[in-house]
Amino acid sequence: MIETNKLLYDLLYVEDENEVRRDYAQYLERFFTHVYEASNAKDALKIYKDKKPSILIIDINLGGMSGIELLQEIRKNDHTTKAIMLTANSDVNTLLSASELKLTKYLIKPVSRSELKEALSLAIKEIQNFTTLANKIIVLKDSFYWDTQNSKLFQHDKEKILTKQEIKLLSYLLSDIKRTFSVDDIVFELWYDSEKPKDNALKTLIKGLRKKLPQGTIKNVFGVGYKIET
Repeated sequence: MIETNKLLYDLLYVEDENEVRRDYAQYLERFFTHVYEASNAKDALKIYKDKKPSILIIDINLGGMSGIELLQEIRKNDHTTKAIMLTANSDVNTLLSASELKLTKYLIKPVSRSELKEALSLAIKEIQNFTTLANKIIVLKDSFYWDTQNSKLFQHDKEKILTKQEIKLLSYLLSDIKRTFSVDDIVFELWYDSEKPKDNALKTLIKGLRKKLPQGTIKNVFGVGYKIET
């Protein structure tokens, strides 16, 4: 089944039949925060480069560049994004010969919603099992999440740029979400190898970091310190 982790995964659906695409896109929006649509390979490539979706659903028969050619172009530099190909019976041999496509699944049209949901569940399972994404991220508010392995902040798979000190602060606060960190502990963690910071240094740092996070993420616990609210 598709689980609540869905907020972490964006999807790109490429289909040149407008009515079919819109119908399935509306269905998919029940499971994914962002479902991007494209009717041709050129638009699909632009969306892929801009949005970096986690999962692709591509119809093999597109006008101009085919679905296979589109995915071959993507696979030149990306072998991790999950791909599901929609194909007519006559396309299967062609599809199977393109081993570099690294498909999660191919589905023969017409595709039922249950078949599509099963394929998407498999794609999500592959993401979780082989990249262990679920164990490397901390989900925050408003589709923000923290990549613990790489110490990076994202919103909808787009990185939010932080300073070195902001990274250290956020990483420390997220090391134990249930804990309220005292000011003294935070100052020691961030400035232990340098001179003691000026009185307002921490407040200034927190103020700047708050502007890059959803409202209310960093909570000031009066008389104690700071903690993260998810």
